[in-house]
Formats: sequence, structure tokens, C-alpha cells
Amino acid sequence: MRNLFNYIAKYHFFFLFVFLQVISIMLVIQNHHYHRSLFINSSNFLAGNLYDMRNNVVQYFALKSINEQLAQENQALMEKFPESFMKTDQQIFEFRDTLHQKQFRYINAKIINNSVRNRNNYLTINKGSMHGVQPDMGVITTEGVIGIVQNVSRNFSTVMSFLHSETQISAKIKKNNHLGTITWQGYDYQKATMLYIPPHLELARGDTIITSGFSHIFPEGIPIGTIDEFEVKRGDYFFTIEVDLFIDFNQIEYVNIVKNVFRDELTELEQSQ
Repeated sequence: MRNLFNYIAKYHFFFLFVFLQVISIMLVIQNHHYHRSLFINSSNFLAGNLYDMRNNVVQYFALKSINEQLAQENQALMEKFPESFMKTDQQIFEFRDTLHQKQFRYINAKIINNSVRNRNNYLTINKGSMHGVQPDMGVITTEGVIGIVQNVSRNFSTVMSFLHSETQISAKIKKNNHLGTITWQGYDYQKATMLYIPPHLELARGDTIITSGFSHIFPEGIPIGTIDEFEVKRGDYFFTIEVDLFIDFNQIEYVNIVKNVFRDELTELEQSQ
């Protein structure tokens, strides 16, 4: 211990210099938007690489289950749209609906970091700008909505999870097409809340909730969950509906990133009114 103190005393000017340098860098990052953005992107890149390395080790010991999950998801996708997919060597496929004049592109990705226990949860995926990923793209699986892309680096992206206090998804009841909003209340990662459904509608436990397609982020018809309980609380004018989510957010590994090719055109047109 005495040697340690002697060493610190001998080189205390060097340690003081390092300390002041760290403080200076922190002040620059906090007070300059460009440097803060550069720091966040660099942090995302480093964290993404660390998460990727960790997942490679875990994945090696779970290859069988991963391959089984991939096979099941591919089969489910093919069964859902038997003639609508065109696969490429970059694992990107396209779905064209000529009746509704919509086109969506899907990019396969793997989750390399995920949280479900916080009030505001995020995911990290192993696809970034070089793969065509951009902020505000939707992220889904065959079982439902995962979240919305937030930050993108060259090789990785962070996703604001469905399990986030600020997430609001435009949804509808499948049997009657009535619109509402799905949110997460922060209590259970397997449940959500649907709002703005008027009390005159006839609801039943087990009714399916799907995406409405009105947000330009998610295609119409992506499954979300089923109605568990519903009531009109005192003073409210709408149902408060508890929804059992189809997805177990604690077990997801692979996702599809959604790009609405016509999103910018639709948004510009709607904002011009």
C-alpha cells in the first residue's frame, strides 16, 4: 500500500492532467451538439461490437434452438404471404400489394441486447445504415410489434421497445376494424393497454388486436395480442382494455425491420393540407 501511495505521489501531476482532460472532454460533449452526437454514435458502435461478441459466444451454445426458430419464422412468413416475397442475397424481401398501392421492404436482424424490466426499455440489433436501416422504421416479428428504430450507426441500431412509456401504436380490433391506441403501462412485459374504444362496441375476451396501418410505420394486420379484460372506468368515456401480448419480449432473438417505401411521400402529402 505504501508503494502505491509513493507511486501516486511521484506521478500526481500526470494523474491530475488525466483528470482535468476527462472533465474537459465531458464539458465539450455536454455543451456542443456535434460532439455529443459523435460521442453517442461512437458509444453505440463500441457497445454494439461488445454485445455482438457476447452474443456470438451465447449463440454458439444455442445453435439448435436458433435454427429451429429461424425455420419456424420462415415457414410462418411463407404461409402468411405465399406468393408475395422476393428473397435476395442480402436477406431482404419485398411485399407488394397492388390493390392498396403499398410496398414494404423487410430486413432481417438479430437482437444482441434487450431489456424488459425497466420503465423505458431498448433493444440493440446487428443491422445499421449500411444495411439500409434508418431511424423511425418499424421493427416486428411474425408474432407482433417489437418497437421503432431510434438511433443508427453503420453496423448497429438501437430500438425503442414496445415496452417503453412513450410508445403508442395505432391499432384496431380485428373483428370490427375499430381504431384505438396501444400503450405499455410498465407493469408486465406480456401485457399492454388499449385506449379510445367507445363503450357501445361489443367486446369479448379473446378478440384479436392488430396494427391499423395508419401510422406509415407498421403494415396493417400485424398481430399484437388478444383482449383479456375491459371496463369503462368512472369518469371515462372509453373502454380501458387489458391486452395479452402474443410476443414474449424476454425470449425474442430475431426481428424484421420494416421500411415503408412510400412513407416520405405520404407524410409530405398529409402535412401539406
